[in-house]
Amino acid sequence: MIAALYVVPTPLGNLGDLTRRAEDVLCSVPWVACEDTRHSAPLLKQLGARAKTLPAHQHNEHEAAARIVDKLRAGEAVALVSDAGTPGISDPGARIVAAVRAAGCKVVPLPGACAATTALSAAGLADEHFLFHGFLPSKAGQRRQALAELAGHACALVFYEAPHRVLDTVADMAAVFGERTLVVARELTKLFENIDSLPLTVAVDWFQADPNRQRGEFVLIVSGAPPGDAGGEGERILRLLLDEGLGTKQAAKLAAAISGEAKNALYERALALKS
Repeated sequence: MIAALYVVPTPLGNLGDLTRRAEDVLCSVPWVACEDTRHSAPLLKQLGARAKTLPAHQHNEHEAAARIVDKLRAGEAVALVSDAGTPGISDPGARIVAAVRAAGCKVVPLPGACAATTALSAAGLADEHFLFHGFLPSKAGQRRQALAELAGHACALVFYEAPHRVLDTVADMAAVFGERTLVVARELTKLFENIDSLPLTVAVDWFQADPNRQRGEFVLIVSGAPPGDAGGEGERILRLLLDEGLGTKQAAKLAAAISGEAKNALYERALALKS
């Protein structure tokens, strides 16, 4: 194989989703850079791959990139994998790819498994476009602000979420977005895969009705803002800021800066909401 960094998607759960080309690369390269070498070792063993592994995770991307560049310059090929799915898509790898390209070395991307596109293909939403956001902030205030900034988009919104935060995240989505459709894709390609579509306003009760619904890895897809609904973004942001305890003037100023709507109109609305 030519000396290049091969960006190799690995299965989300079902090993049958590994492409033939990905298998050929993993069995041919002398080195595989892994997000977690312990996680990737069983896959490589099952394939009969004899490549040596090196860690390449979010805490050592600079050092890993330097090691990879050295090997590429020495004429060796390196495969880059994450724990599941496509490297660099809400997973480590983007900085490594950037460093390899900056060093003048070749990067070869392989198509394959991606949780976002897998969930979208089964979502059944009518939105013609989508915006992939990935993981939201873990802190409630920052998460609500991020959602408020997305509220006016007319495209489907795609998020990843962990089980211990999914209930809080869905509650914040309902507060910010209001009447939308939520698609919950859980444990994609795995034994307990579930894909459900429901009104966002009842999603919290739906999750609480069965604790099993809060387990696993999630892709959450929210339908886009209805036509003409973008104008309500300022008020949604305003309500969130007032709920966080901000004064009317400060809340109106921030809501105007985020939404682009008139500050005076938002201030009047804030006074009405407060009263």
